[in-house]
Amino acid sequence: MGKRDSSILYLVLGIYSLMVNWYYNHNLILLLISYIFWPLYLIYELLTGHLSGGMWKEIPLSYFK
Repeated sequence: MGKRDSSILYLVLGIYSLMVNWYYNHNLILLLISYIFWPLYLIYELLTGHLSGGMWKEIPLSYFK
């Protein structure tokens, strides 16, 4: 059961990285690259500060407004 939970989390974080990338870039090529290397992309976004100040929560909500 633990493996299934981790695979769901892996899928959700991958989709989250695509949402963050599309919010900032609007480029299909960069979207594809971030889909392949999404763990590195999320670490990059965290280190550069793009997800600070509540943006980690605001970005997904912007797709449902």
